[in-house]
Amino acid sequence: MTDDEEHERGGGTLRPVVSGLLALAAVALTVGLVLGGVALVGSEMLGLAGDDSSAAGDASNQESLYLPPFHKTTDNGPAITLATEDGQPTAPQSTQPEQSRPSRSKSPDTGRISLQAVETSVGNFEHIDLTGVYPGGEGAVLQVQRLEGGVWTDFEATIPVSNETFSTYIQTGVSGLNRFRVIDNATGVASNEVRVQVE
Repeated sequence: MTDDEEHERGGGTLRPVVSGLLALAAVALTVGLVLGGVALVGSEMLGLAGDDSSAAGDASNQESLYLPPFHKTTDNGPAITLATEDGQPTAPQSTQPEQSRPSRSKSPDTGRISLQAVETSVGNFEHIDLTGVYPGGEGAVLQVQRLEGGVWTDFEATIPVSNETFSTYIQTGVSGLNRFRVIDNATGVASNEVRVQVE
């Protein structure tokens, strides 16, 4: 056997390995391109991708959230102090010990439930975030209700009150203007109503 014949025989066993490796690389490249395309289309459909300049423009047009500075209170009420309309925090309660304090009357807000809906318009079965404050309602369980045919009907959601505040989310497929409120069934105290348009 000549050197050329031996070389051809050795090269013949190497060719299938090289061909296999090239085929694997081609398949990997093709799969990578397909997955990349699917990810790109998916991100655009979900609104995750976009023009940076338009995103910056949208962000500048949105309202910003102002949170007043935290002030520790000595009262047994909520652990936060909400700002008044002029932006200044309310004055803290007297720092006298509880036993030496004369009996005080309830504040006008004690026992009133204040309800807010974060969203005013949502799609079918999208989250509707409900938050609120219930002064003096520590430990209560609030029932969510929806106005149906002029009657407040229990919605399948309850919210526990902790630190005199509460929050949850609900979902509905009932299109049109939906009106919600919460009620403390133990005391009969009900909140204001909130309106959410469901598309």
